[in-house]
Amino acid sequence: MTQIAIHLVVTDPDRAATWYAEALGAQETNRITLPDGRTLTVDLRLGDTVLAVAGEMPARGMRAPAGLGGTSAALHLQVPDADAAWARALQAGATVFEPVHDAFWGDRTGQLLDPFGHRWALDEHVRDVSHDEIVSRAAELFSGSATA
Repeated sequence: MTQIAIHLVVTDPDRAATWYAEALGAQETNRITLPDGRTLTVDLRLGDTVLAVAGEMPARGMRAPAGLGGTSAALHLQVPDADAAWARALQAGATVFEPVHDAFWGDRTGQLLDPFGHRWALDEHVRDVSHDEIVSRAAELFSGSATA
C-alpha cells in the first residue's frame, strides 16, 4: 500500500469496480462479499495506489457524491496519454467536467466525473515549467486578465 490509500463510496461497488477497471485500467486485488450476497468492498490497484470502493451506508454516514450534492475533491491520475485515457473514460460513461487542454503548469489535463460522481483529472506531463512561470501564469489567469 502507498502512503495514502483511497476509499470511495459509490452506489454500486460491483459496477464501480468494473468501470474503474475498464475506464482507468485498475486491477481487482480483493473483494469482501457479505453473507446476503452484497458486496461490501472491492479493492483495486491503480498504478501503485490502492483504491477501495464500497457501497453507500447512509445510516453509517457513508454517502456517495450524489447523496451529498457532489464532491469537493478531484483525484489526479498520471497517464502516459491523456487524450487516449480521456477517450476511453468517456466511452465508458464518464462525463466532462473540464475538457482536456494544455495547462500552464506543464500537463495535458482534463477533468471528468465518473458514473458514481467522483471527479478525476487525467494528467500527462508534457513539459517542465519553472515555479516562477507557474506563479506568473496563475496570477494572470486568476486575475481575469488572461484566458487558458
